[in-house]
Amino acid sequence: MKLSVWTYEGPPHVGAMRVATGMKGLHYVLHAPQGDTYADLLFTMIERRGARPPVTYTTFQARDLGADTAHLFKDAARAAYERFRPEAMIVGASCTAELIQDDPGGLAEALGLPIPVIPLELPSYQRKENFGADETFFQIVKHLAAPQEKTAQVTANILGPTGLGFRHRDDIEEVTALLSDMGVSVNVTAPMGARPADIARLPAAHFNVLLYPETGEAAARWLERNHGQPFTKTVPIGVGATEGFLSEVAAIAGKPVRADRSRLRQPWYAASVDSTYLTGKRVFLFGDATHVAAAARIARDEIGFEVVGLGCYNREFARPIRALAKEYGVEALVTDDYLDVERTIDALQPELILGTQMERHIGKRLGIPCAVISAPVHVQDFPARYSPQAGWEGANVIFDTWVHPLVMGLEEHLLHMFREDFEFHDRAGPSHHASHAPATEPGPRADEEVPDQVRDGGQVIWLDAAEKELRKIPFFVRGKARRNTEVFAAERGMAEISVDTLYEAKAHYAR
Repeated sequence: MKLSVWTYEGPPHVGAMRVATGMKGLHYVLHAPQGDTYADLLFTMIERRGARPPVTYTTFQARDLGADTAHLFKDAARAAYERFRPEAMIVGASCTAELIQDDPGGLAEALGLPIPVIPLELPSYQRKENFGADETFFQIVKHLAAPQEKTAQVTANILGPTGLGFRHRDDIEEVTALLSDMGVSVNVTAPMGARPADIARLPAAHFNVLLYPETGEAAARWLERNHGQPFTKTVPIGVGATEGFLSEVAAIAGKPVRADRSRLRQPWYAASVDSTYLTGKRVFLFGDATHVAAAARIARDEIGFEVVGLGCYNREFARPIRALAKEYGVEALVTDDYLDVERTIDALQPELILGTQMERHIGKRLGIPCAVISAPVHVQDFPARYSPQAGWEGANVIFDTWVHPLVMGLEEHLLHMFREDFEFHDRAGPSHHASHAPATEPGPRADEEVPDQVRDGGQVIWLDAAEKELRKIPFFVRGKARRNTEVFAAERGMAEISVDTLYEAKAHYAR
């Protein structure tokens, strides 16, 4: 375990909370010290849920460590049952409480509660949040799924969506519609929206749709082994992947492919005149493995971007991501250290970042536009509107999300080009206020500050005219132009960078 300002994944008990929060009629009793209850904020503040997660904490304090903390857990579990009357309960320990070794599973079993009590063994110091969600859902399915006859009509389960998932709520709706077009009904969607009684009905379906491998693959594999349910391997994010998904469903269900593409606009948008200037834009991708793999395919094959780098933070998927990177001719970055990611982005200088909220912050610092494609995300990525990533409408949403930062970049570039015009110069007021009175002189942008760096023992100084000329370069490649020019000047022993130096460097790197 390592202290960090930012983290891509929380400890595994947060993954268990994501499962419990997505379900109904399930309660989680978590042996945890006072302070670990911070996790409630992830759901009520970031996901904007209207209710607290169904979690009871023991919240022991330092003074309790000299007494019987096991007694605190038993009291909390008994009180949680009496208060909430859940259909089933999961019990476990947070990373801190794990060190006490109180065995929540054994303690809860000794209480003799009249409901299923499922113990969780989540190694907090070896694994992380996505593993915690996957293992929790697997244990729930293993304990509750009951053998039974298949439904009369062909049905499928949708596995993987959880609380705090990236657009999971809307993806469920989109995938349900795709299956309906094929004549396949949804038996159970789980964990999100399912009750323990619904988990018991999972084996009645003919097959499973594995929507998010990070949080549902262990359960899907167990259902395949023990109940003869095949599961889909294609995640329907992007036009090509959605078509591949429908073909896979048709093969499993024995039905012809049927698809209502009337809402699909992405291919036309991507091929339109307004989008052709985006062709060949250099992009870097980072996030969870599932969304990165889907995004790489969309970027290269459906929008015409050039993938210059990709990676993931969940090490359980390191092997497929490295294989994918090899296919794209780049080196995979598998790390949970955001500083590694920032260094890689800074070195590659892409024109667009597709990543998490971490990469959004990195992009702001480096002056590179970023679109979010994966958790972890912030509140703006839990929109009130319908905004899926999966299916036909998901393809439309993805196109808008990715292209808009580049279009806004072009707009900002044009404003910079005309910055000396009476309407657009730095001190002009907003034009929509029907006035162009001078505003307070703004401070320099982060990507326009004169560098104070010493290279090879000498200070490289940008002359005013060169700085002014540099600002005419589009902001999303300005940082790279600045660095290239400084290296060019330093290699030639120049102490000052003039306009001529700027264009000489441009010509040098263009060769």
